[in-house]
Amino acid sequence: MRIVPAIILGVAIILAPVIWYVFPLIVPIEDDFEGPAIDSGARIEIEMLSQQVEDMRAEIERLSLEISRAQSGAAAPLQGVDGADDYGYDSSTPNEIIDAYAQVVLIADRNNVNQDLQLASSSFLKETFGLPREDLTDSCQSMTNPRLEENLVLEEVGPVRVRMLKPAIESLRTVFDNIRRTDPDLYDRINTAGSLCVRRVRGATSSASAHAYGLAVDLNVDGVLDTLGDGKTQLGLTILADFFRQEGWVWGAAWGREDSMHFEVSRNKIEEWLEQGLL
Repeated sequence: MRIVPAIILGVAIILAPVIWYVFPLIVPIEDDFEGPAIDSGARIEIEMLSQQVEDMRAEIERLSLEISRAQSGAAAPLQGVDGADDYGYDSSTPNEIIDAYAQVVLIADRNNVNQDLQLASSSFLKETFGLPREDLTDSCQSMTNPRLEENLVLEEVGPVRVRMLKPAIESLRTVFDNIRRTDPDLYDRINTAGSLCVRRVRGATSSASAHAYGLAVDLNVDGVLDTLGDGKTQLGLTILADFFRQEGWVWGAAWGREDSMHFEVSRNKIEEWLEQGLL
């Protein structure tokens, strides 16, 4: 009977590379589908394949342990709490990613995620609109700049409620409409951590961020906040970034201190609105 576990282990080791090679051939990605949503499927498929490989590795380790114990005359595998063995493998749960969008992943090539979009610096915003209020502090206050205040609106936009400048609201609505049509599952998971906050940039005396001008929003999946500056983010946010970039928004993942929940209108888009007389 000791030969049976050895056979199982051998088959598992042989099948691992076969599955890795054959799966892309039997589950092809459609070439005629355009738009950011194809990136969603690719990223999720990569994460699922990675998880399946990890699960297979854990199973091989478990089988190796059983073989060792069988050779030493032991009768059964060591079990931990709730069916999990000493290697952490839990045979009572399926080997699948239950929540792909909330998976935390490294941000690939994050310095280039915004491509040719320009950041609207605090000096550009101040020169263009003036400060959102003269007496900025470290706390959020009301906006008093007449030019900006008359364009400030509070609305339900897609799955979130935000207070932003009207052109930014309409642009955000376009982003969410595109997400809803192409990736409705992700759309239903979007949550916000805030939009308008009229205060100075931390550490500065007279500079205000895009949030203070009603030109930025913080988003997440399922209300789970991202860890600032760790170079990682939820998989769902990497997908959202494609849609925002397409509409001319900058993603905070590219900053020196990564802030992947942060999306703000690019300088390119603001200059476009200025030319159209929208601001």
